[in-house]
Amino acid sequence: MERIAILGVAHLHVDAYIANLRASSAEVIGVYDWDAERGSAWAAAHAVPHYADPQVLLAEGIDGVIICSETVHHRELVELAASAGAAVLCEKPLGVGFEDSKAIVQACSEAGVRLMTAFPIRFDRSVTRIRDVIRRGDMGAVHAFTGTNQSVMPMRERSWFADGRLAGGGAMMDHIVHLADVYSWILGAPPHEVYAVNNRIVHNHAVTVETSGLAVLNYPNGVFATIDCSWNRPLNYPSWGGMAFSVVADAGTLETDVFRQQLTQFGGTRDLSWVPFGLDTNQLMIDEFLASIREDREPLVTGLDGLAATGVALAALESAATGRPVALTADRILAPARPGQTAAPLSSELLNI
Repeated sequence: MERIAILGVAHLHVDAYIANLRASSAEVIGVYDWDAERGSAWAAAHAVPHYADPQVLLAEGIDGVIICSETVHHRELVELAASAGAAVLCEKPLGVGFEDSKAIVQACSEAGVRLMTAFPIRFDRSVTRIRDVIRRGDMGAVHAFTGTNQSVMPMRERSWFADGRLAGGGAMMDHIVHLADVYSWILGAPPHEVYAVNNRIVHNHAVTVETSGLAVLNYPNGVFATIDCSWNRPLNYPSWGGMAFSVVADAGTLETDVFRQQLTQFGGTRDLSWVPFGLDTNQLMIDEFLASIREDREPLVTGLDGLAATGVALAALESAATGRPVALTADRILAPARPGQTAAPLSSELLNI
């Protein structure tokens, strides 16, 4: 039985992860949050021991740590976990900037501990099926991806997502990383250039970060991809949001709407809500994290994958600010490795997809 600690409860996914951990028979040793009042309240609600000091918690003989704090605190907490020799599952994006994100990967590498990025979409069966079909060559050459990751304004769930100091940005930091990771995973390498635009037309009275954005990603083999990453759903929308993308290839198209399996509920906590009944990708992700600890191996989604996707989001923010495309050069980002390869900086050989 794996002994797991939770560091930070700011991220809304932590409410699901505690149930996922228990379903997998992991032992949740305790929880820490820099906001002691918030941390103790969450601990009481979920029957988890609360610790006022993260180092005391990490000294309890921990196998793994899940980081669910505000993004700005990721680096500090990951470094503490790495120094304690615990495997880490860190929420996305890795950091509020490239230096923090790279330091997170470096800290785990130097400590010899496993680092996994929280990308549950990788475990959706429709997404893995698309990857398999493309990798087999069934659709011929791929030409383009187009995707949407839209949601309600996160003030409804966790207001810190709309605080640039805590989150590193707004809708672009929140929503680009998932599709950026999926695209790179399917193609086998990250983009080499990003161009993006954004605005604050929606909710401009409430926040100072971008609330809508569109990013265009260019890959070395001529593939291009788009990501609509907007907080454009009304606050009373039946769901937090959704994710969908399509692939255009020689032989046709492939399309998925990841969260489409849902039932409609009237009454209860809200007048109208959509309740998912499909595959729990969070559970599959947590199962993989625990298995990587138990089997002493790299998780299927690594810290380098998280660094690559975070770099795309940061490049998109820079492009939107300057009005120019931004190149993802080797000094900005590390590319995820192909199967059988070690992770390496961007190079012409790696990008030969």
